[in-house]
Amino acid sequence: MTAIEILSWPFKQESINHINNREQYLNYPVIYILNGNKEAYIGETVYFKNRMKAHLKTRKSLDRINLIRHEQFNRSATFHLETKLINYFLGDEKFTLQNKSKTASDFTHNYYNKPFYDQELFKELWKKLYKQKLVDNELHVIENKDIFKLSPFKELSLEQLELKDKVLEFCEKRVLVNKNSSYGSLLVIEGEAGVGKSVVLSSIFNTIQERAAEQSSNLIGTENYLVVNHEEMFKTYKGIAKQVKHLKGRDFAKPTPLINKLQKAEKKADIILIDEAHLLLTKSDTYNNFHGNNHLEELLKLARIVVIIYDQNQVLKLKSLWGDAKLEELKVLSASYEEYQLTNQFRMQANDDLINWINNFKRKQLLPIPKDENYEFKVFGSLKEMHEEVNRKNEQFGLSRVVSTFDFLHKKDGQKYYISDSEGEYKIPWNTTSTKYTWAENPDTVHEAGSIYTIQGFDLNYVGVVLGPSIQFNEEKNGIVIDTSKYMDKGAYTGIEGIQNINEAKEKIVLNSINVLMKRGIKGLYIYASDDVLRAKLLEFQKAGDLNERA
Repeated sequence: MTAIEILSWPFKQESINHINNREQYLNYPVIYILNGNKEAYIGETVYFKNRMKAHLKTRKSLDRINLIRHEQFNRSATFHLETKLINYFLGDEKFTLQNKSKTASDFTHNYYNKPFYDQELFKELWKKLYKQKLVDNELHVIENKDIFKLSPFKELSLEQLELKDKVLEFCEKRVLVNKNSSYGSLLVIEGEAGVGKSVVLSSIFNTIQERAAEQSSNLIGTENYLVVNHEEMFKTYKGIAKQVKHLKGRDFAKPTPLINKLQKAEKKADIILIDEAHLLLTKSDTYNNFHGNNHLEELLKLARIVVIIYDQNQVLKLKSLWGDAKLEELKVLSASYEEYQLTNQFRMQANDDLINWINNFKRKQLLPIPKDENYEFKVFGSLKEMHEEVNRKNEQFGLSRVVSTFDFLHKKDGQKYYISDSEGEYKIPWNTTSTKYTWAENPDTVHEAGSIYTIQGFDLNYVGVVLGPSIQFNEEKNGIVIDTSKYMDKGAYTGIEGIQNINEAKEKIVLNSINVLMKRGIKGLYIYASDDVLRAKLLEFQKAGDLNERA
């Protein structure tokens, strides 16, 4: 079998004219990369010479042709590798991509010997691209980047593609009929942590912005925004915008500044997509310059269409606590309403039994620990040992971190604050913030502990979760109890007005934070419990599971 080849010429008419008409790649599936100093375009074709002539008329800022060929290429393989290259080039961040997003009809299906092309051949190709300095990073570096994981060019599942089609159809149709409505149309997408909600939203928004520039689209000339009330996610989306032709930094906003901007200009946006809508405020917050009663309601007044990604089990503040009644009220007020459920777990490579164990823990039920050969789940009797294991996993796989429930003092006053074990002997500093990196992507943060606010919405390869003193086990009740007085995120408890059962609401905030933290790990989850009784019970269940497995 021959090796993969990369042939290169200047991107101009003379080069194309001199291509020998007898070359096999002129009527054979190939991949190509057109690049300049700052921009690139990636494509595949079986009519290479004709495609290059067409590109010469439309592709600007590009001066080099790079043809990729292999004797075992077929059309399914080249299409699949084209899509994969686009995603990795986005994560590499060397070039701004001129590519447009794929459509549902372009879905990359299974085909004969796909693992060979997807793994072996792609690795060989990337090594050659790296050697020829067409890319800056090796594969494992890119695969741990948040910008890669939220790429708008990601290959979507059939369920995700169905959702994307539904949202685009909803937007194309409703943008024409909601001109004079007091409230815009609302589409709610629900799904728990790890089902790929943000990936779909990134893909949808990129396609919307492409269509906003197309004369044939109902979305031509529309003013659209992707909103997220999360600083770390906001950084990632802004980073993506720098690498994709049809996205601009101004297309991304936080809710309060966007509301104030549109109200001041006395204008409406056309489409607003909201990621992590469970983080929207449901009460006024004058400290942060929000004077309305509900972020979502204000945005519905200021847009013709609002699409939200929502998970009630990820609400982390009382002032963001969503009641079913309020959401029902907004559904009624909206010009029209639709909803969609995403269900397939993509982040955690764990079986259903283990995911159900986490879900039961969130319901305050501690059950025997199930086994999963493909997912590493381990309880530690020592915080120091867990941190050391996370460091080992970080050296081996990268992107492995310790995170903790907000049970330890943490202020934004420039001082260092720590989480600690139950004896106070082993300490790990709380996370610091960086304007350049998201927290987990900063290599130095392996020595820190992250909070829910640094890690929500992001993946880790291995996550070590510290369950602080607020999470306890009660022998008499034979279940988990939450001491909300020990939860140190006092900002999470502001906004109690109108809440009938305050302690139950506070419990929900703590339990939601556990749910968020435990569902971060792709390959594994480690747990250290500060409460002596809970730690002993977890270790007991772990030992029993090990004995059963050996029996």
